[in-house]
Amino acid sequence: MLEKIDGIIIKTRDYGETHKLVTILSKNIGKFTALARGAKKPKSRMAAVIQPFIRAQLFVYVNQGLSTIQQGEIIDSFRPIREDIVKTAYAAYMTELTEKLLDEKSPDPYLFDQFVQTMTWIAENDEAEIPLMMYELKLFEKGGFAPTVDRCTNCGNRQMPFAFSIAEGGMLCTRCRYMDTEAVGLPDTIAKLLFMFSSVGLERIGTISIKPENKELLRNLLNAYYDQYGGFYLKTRKFLTQLDKLI
Repeated sequence: MLEKIDGIIIKTRDYGETHKLVTILSKNIGKFTALARGAKKPKSRMAAVIQPFIRAQLFVYVNQGLSTIQQGEIIDSFRPIREDIVKTAYAAYMTELTEKLLDEKSPDPYLFDQFVQTMTWIAENDEAEIPLMMYELKLFEKGGFAPTVDRCTNCGNRQMPFAFSIAEGGMLCTRCRYMDTEAVGLPDTIAKLLFMFSSVGLERIGTISIKPENKELLRNLLNAYYDQYGGFYLKTRKFLTQLDKLI
């Protein structure tokens, strides 16, 4: 069945001498893989459309097995991302995480919209750490391993202060902190931000100012949490971490 699909290219790989396998994130189908025939040929019109980070309108024969891209038109090339190594690193990490964690053909229009908004933010702004963390937390929820950030993960108490426990999967209140001696105590403002990041869409966020040390704390917590529960090694995160140390 031929369908018109609004999608973003999140991964490509060679298939034979002249073809490409393209992984697409779309609103209506979710993540799926399709064959772009002849896309490696020098004069192929599809070559520009199926580059990573491209948002395109695609005409695809969607099948139970391997789907096939018939043609496509670029909606947004996210050019500023391609022209900046830091923006490219953020987008590459985001697309790899999405490709690893999402199941095939499990549509989530809200998550797709958050993906597009985060890519747009990266393209238009110099500071991308906060939008990226917001997207990560929503993706963790889709993957089934999101931390509990609105209450104590053990007793359900919603009264702050909280400590964040990797081992227990989220917040621990004062009474339950004994369960993990390595839990990291959080200032109330950071605990509130963590909950907001997980529950609020990027479209509702204006400018958020976070001290560099608190931003680093949140980044380290999310990285450690993913390492515990995510299950996939991420090459792009290693590069992004190395890049952050240089800038």
